[in-house]
Amino acid sequence: AGDGDCGHTHARAARAIQEWVRTRSPPAAPAQLLSALADLLLEKMGGSSGVLYGLFLTAAARPLLNRNDLPVWADAMDAGIEAMQRYGGAAPGDRTMLDSLCAAAQALHALRSPGAELLPVLATAVQSAEAAAEATKHMEAGAGRASYISSAQLLQPDPGAVAVAAVLRAVLEGLRS
Repeated sequence: AGDGDCGHTHARAARAIQEWVRTRSPPAAPAQLLSALADLLLEKMGGSSGVLYGLFLTAAARPLLNRNDLPVWADAMDAGIEAMQRYGGAAPGDRTMLDSLCAAAQALHALRSPGAELLPVLATAVQSAEAAAEATKHMEAGAGRASYISSAQLLQPDPGAVAVAAVLRAVLEGLRS
């Protein structure tokens, strides 16, 4: 909504994750890692974003309990998005973080194709999320804090959508290095 809250909330989450990684070894198993991150964000991030990320990560961890192949990561993304939609009440096109997440998820569906390679597919997903975040600039807010503000005052992309794209970019860069 342009009041800086989204940035402060995400900065608080980033500091909490940095401290967590500095003081203990994160779980190696993907399902346990996502679950631990969910707990950390629910405790330390605050705001509706912390709850939504917690819901997303908790649901995304479930498909990863018994598998860790590339296609299951697309399933995990879909499960996380479904949980956010169910509990958060927003949908793609509402000018929220879901716009970026859903765009990335569409690109990640390519992981289900035989011979898919993670980094090129993830790079496409990041580009899709970034484009979707930018497209929120021209959307009417249907959910979230921005829905309480006149659309004439919403001149920037949705902060949550931008943040999701930035998080996905960080994951990609982390995997590349």
